[in-house]
Amino acid sequence: MSRLLLVDDDQALNSLLTEYLSQEGFEVINAYDGKQALDSLTQEPDLMVLDVMMPELNGIEVLKQLRQKDIQLPILMLTAKGDDLDRILGLELGADDYLAKPCNPRELLARINAILRRSHVNTLQNSRQKRPIDMNQSRLEAYFRGQEITLTGAEFKLLWLLNERVGKITKKDFLSEQGLGRKLTRYDRSIDVHLSNIRKKLVAMGARDDILVNQRGAGYLLKADEF
Repeated sequence: MSRLLLVDDDQALNSLLTEYLSQEGFEVINAYDGKQALDSLTQEPDLMVLDVMMPELNGIEVLKQLRQKDIQLPILMLTAKGDDLDRILGLELGADDYLAKPCNPRELLARINAILRRSHVNTLQNSRQKRPIDMNQSRLEAYFRGQEITLTGAEFKLLWLLNERVGKITKKDFLSEQGLGRKLTRYDRSIDVHLSNIRKKLVAMGARDDILVNQRGAGYLLKADEF
């Protein structure tokens, strides 16, 4: 069962679409503003249906924050009918599709299914880049090949960021800002110390020595698991 995060401040519409999508076999999480949408990511939805015009934090700002953090959750934007600017801006920022309101629930369903199919194909194509760590963000739990990893709060955040980008180099300034909540300064070695500790813990659990490497001058790389 796919899990949808439905974000719209129109509670009547939210309720109507929730009922329809639930009948079509989806588990639906509801949020009524942008802040609630970001908080609901801990429930690990497979796709977000995101309205543009909302209080607190509008849909464009939510999308911008997600893509800046390199969170590649599929997103379908709901825009005001005829508002080309929101549509174009949303697509430029990384939305997967858009639909004008008021929308036909059957068309919404068709577009959701199309996005999920594409996402599934991409997952299969990238299957060789298997994440080495199983992580549950809401419970702050991490497992390597079924064994729980004992991590500090900072270590968990940093490992989460690297695990989401397995096989890709992640810059130290990004890790510092997103993982430690502060900008990287010239002589700050905190990232190196934390990641060195993480690597030692993984190696002690049977990971190969180079599972986590420092690409000098570029950033850190967590390699895909190999059995």
